Amino acid sequence: MKSIKLFLCLLTGILITGTSIAQSDSGFYKSFDGTKIYYETRGSGEAVLLVHGFIVNSQSWKKAALYNDLLAAGYRVIILDQRGNGKSDKPDSELAYANDAEAKDIMGLMTALKIKTYNIVGYSRGSIITARLLVLDNRVKRAVMGGMGLDFTNPDWPRRIQFYHALRGDDVPELANMVKYVQDAGLDQRALSFLQKYQPSTPKEDLAKVKQPVLVICGTEDSDNGSAEELSKVFQNASYARVPGNHGAALGTKEFSQELMKFLK
Repeated sequence: MKSIKLFLCLLTGILITGTSIAQSDSGFYKSFDGTKIYYETRGSGEAVLLVHGFIVNSQSWKKAALYNDLLAAGYRVIILDQRGNGKSDKPDSELAYANDAEAKDIMGLMTALKIKTYNIVGYSRGSIITARLLVLDNRVKRAVMGGMGLDFTNPDWPRRIQFYHALRGDDVPELANMVKYVQDAGLDQRALSFLQKYQPSTPKEDLAKVKQPVLVICGTEDSDNGSAEELSKVFQNASYARVPGNHGAALGTKEFSQELMKFLK
């Protein structure tokens, strides 16, 4: 009888282990404008949403120690492919990436999943979207901004503009390798260019009004996006941490996971 019950639970995506229930779900959510957003959710505890960076997708989180550490600690972990990335739709219209479209995708997904409050962890460009959600969604309980400094608060951020020009086909020698990677990997270069063109910026004045606890964390060798320490000083209730590594490596370290787990607890 017990084996039949376990088999039926596995069929429905639920694995019973002792007294805890670990739930798994994946699929597509239709966002506000009809764009289909791919997501996965595992676990059944307090919700933690992981928001990926640029030129990667949700699966990149599974390469980091943090993903399994969160599950082992009993959190409900949610990942998604932001529009223009991974399995999610890649609209051809550039306006599909404007006006906080990515933040709206996430807020709609949280509503569809019936999540009343959640923690959010962004890395690199994912931290830029995390900033928008801190301002726009009062369901955010705590937030982590990784691999990001203060520079994104400038709407005319030169780095963003440079990426946009390189991806739309202009000659930007210093970003030639990035464009080649995008092409060799078969990513949607047009969608990625629009994501840079319409990448949101959140003014420091708005961030200063955020009352939720925020952890700003970056690698000791990471200054790609300005000063993370200066970013932490903008918030009312923020802490700052450094972990080993450059921009690409810091996320995957055990130290990154340890600092984040300590913050969430």
